Amino acid sequence: MTSEESTKTVKTRFCIISDTHTAELWPSDDQTHAYRRPLPSADVLLHAGDITTYGYISEYESMVEMLSEADAELKIVIAGNHDVTLDEPYYEKTGKKKFHRNLGEDLNVVKELWTGEKAKKAGIVYLEEGVRTFTLRNGARFTVYATPYQPEFCNFAFPYGRDEDRFNEHAKNPIPDCPKIDILLTHGPPAGILDRTSRGDDVGCEHLLRAVRRCRPRLHSFGHIHEGWGAQRNNWIHGNSASLPVDQQQMLKDRCAYVNISQGGKDGPLERSNKPLVFGEETLFINAAIMDVNYEPVNAPWLVDLDLPLTEQVEG
Repeated sequence: MTSEESTKTVKTRFCIISDTHTAELWPSDDQTHAYRRPLPSADVLLHAGDITTYGYISEYESMVEMLSEADAELKIVIAGNHDVTLDEPYYEKTGKKKFHRNLGEDLNVVKELWTGEKAKKAGIVYLEEGVRTFTLRNGARFTVYATPYQPEFCNFAFPYGRDEDRFNEHAKNPIPDCPKIDILLTHGPPAGILDRTSRGDDVGCEHLLRAVRRCRPRLHSFGHIHEGWGAQRNNWIHGNSASLPVDQQQMLKDRCAYVNISQGGKDGPLERSNKPLVFGEETLFINAAIMDVNYEPVNAPWLVDLDLPLTEQVEG
C-alpha cells in the first residue's frame, strides 16, 4: 500500500467462520468453547462454506437464524461441498440420490432462504462464483471474489478436477489481478497454505495458489480442511510466510482468535496488534473451519481488523 492510499482507508472488523455443518453455538456461559453465543461483533461476517452437513432445508433454516442474530452490518456467505442443494446441476444428477434417497429437497425453497427478503433484512448476502463490490456504513468500499468450488472430494458438490484451472487466464470466472480484489472468499484452500490433513497430505489447489499470487488480496478466507484451522501471513515480495500464534486462554475469553493488521493498532478490549498489512505486498490467510477433524465444533471464529479503502464521498 502506498503512503497516499494509506490515508484513504478505514479500519474494518471481520468475523470469519467456515465449516459450521449446522453446529449451534455453545451456550454463552460455556467457558470451555470459543464458538459460543454470541458471535463476536463485526462490520462484516464471512462464512466460507459447508454451512450444513447434507443440505437439508431444516439445516439452512437453523443457520440463517444463527446468522440473522449475529451483530454485523453485512454477512457474506458462500456454499461448500456439503451444501449439496445449493449446487443445482450436481444435486439433480448425483446429490439427490446420494444424500436424500431420491426424495429431494425443494431447491427453490433453499435458494429463497439465502436470497429472499428475510435474509436481506438480516444483512445476509449469498454469493456464487464471481466478483462483487460492497460499501459499508463506515465508508469502506471493498471488492470480493468468491467461489464455492474446490477439487473433487468424495463425489460431493461444487467439484472440479485437479487438472482443471478454474481461476486463471482462460477460466470462465478468473480471479482478477492485483489490486482489483480486497477479499478472496473460497471454500477450499490454496496449495500448501493451511491445507494439511491429519494424514499429513497437503490437499489445497495449485491453480488457486497461482491465482492468489497474481491477485494478492488483503485477506483470503477459506475452510474445507478442518485440521488446517489457523492463520498465516505471506509476504509476496520477500517470498516468506509466518504462522500467527494463538493464545488459547485469551481465545476462550474473547470467543475468537483475534488479529489486528490495521493502521489503527490497539483498540478497545482486544488490545493485541500486529504490524499493519501492506496491500499488494502481503496477504493474510485464514482457515476458519469451526469443526475439527472429528466434526466437533471446537475451533474458534476469527476476528480480523484490517484497513479497507474509503469511498470517494468519505474521502472528500
